[in-house]
This record gives sequence, structure tokens and C-alpha cells, in this order.
Amino acid sequence: MNIVERAKNILLTPKTEWDVIAPEATLPKDLVISYVLPLAALAAIAGFIGTVIFGSFFGGRMSFMWALVGLVWHLVMSIVSVFVMAFIVDALAPSFGGQKSFNQAFKVAAYSYTPAFVGGFFTIIPILGGFVALLFMLYCLYVLFLGLPRLMKNPEEKTVVYEIVIVLVAIVVYVFIALVGTMMTGGAMLGAAAMQGS
Repeated sequence: MNIVERAKNILLTPKTEWDVIAPEATLPKDLVISYVLPLAALAAIAGFIGTVIFGSFFGGRMSFMWALVGLVWHLVMSIVSVFVMAFIVDALAPSFGGQKSFNQAFKVAAYSYTPAFVGGFFTIIPILGGFVALLFMLYCLYVLFLGLPRLMKNPEEKTVVYEIVIVLVAIVVYVFIALVGTMMTGGAMLGAAAMQGS
């Protein structure tokens, strides 16, 4: 699988690309290593450069150590988010007439995040990049809408409600994870600040 070609096709021709993806026997771990991790890493690095060199989204430059903590947090959360989404997609599938399959659900989650990963590249540009990244994230919803019935085999007329429930459950889970992560990274950032001060 060519990562550039796959990402391009997901962005430009998602409907036909989902039909190509559906029969592929790709395991979650392989998809993480060959697709999710490289794209998430590039997005995280772009954000790191944007905050350290060009200034953060809200103005002002962030210190190297704080930005580094942010990079690691962004990368970890990107991978966690894909797994969380996959579990939710798989768990809810029977409720909307779909078929349970974690491998298929993981493909849905991983590839639906493609616009968000690519949009993350633009965070290298403060302010403007943030808005562009937001637009790419919204496009994820359309990609997800097309992928669900093709991979999870739910009736197309149930896709909208299926997707809405997925997004709502995911938001609740992400908020919880973010709260826990904030407490953890808060300590790391204080440690980074202490290292800089010493």
C-alpha cells in the first residue's frame, strides 16, 4: 500500500477508495505502523515546528520543551483516537444493522481520520493553519459517512444516525481521555519548566 496514493484517494475519491479498501486483509497493527503512525507523526511535527518557530495558534512562541511534550501528546492521542473510534464503530454496528468486525472497524476509523492527519500538516502555519485543519477535520465526517455502509455493511438509510451516535459517544470518551491526559501532561510540563529553569 502506497501511503501517499492511499491518502490522496481518500481525500479526492473516497467513495471508490472505500470499495478498494473493503476487501483488503490489513491487520490493525500493520495499519498503525504503515499508515496511522507516519501521518500522525508528520502532523505532530508540523504542529511542533509551528509552535516553536512561528508561534502558537493563540499568539506567542512556545518553549522547545513544552512544544516537545505537546508533540508527544498529539502523537499518542492520534493513535488512541483511532483505536477508540474503531471500538465504538465495531460495538455499535449490530445496533444499526451492521456486521461486527474489529478489523473492518479499524480500517473505517484509521482511514476516516486521513483528512484530520493531512489537515494537521497545515498547523505549521499559525492561525491560518488551525482553521484549515478544522475544515479538514469536518471532511472526516463525510469520509466516515461513505465508509460505514461499505465496510460495516449497515443499511445506507441507517448511516446518518449510526454516524451521529458514533460521534457523540466518541466525544464523551475523548473528553474523559483529555481530562486524564491533561493531568498527566501537566506534570510533564511542570517538569520541563523546572529543567529549563535549572
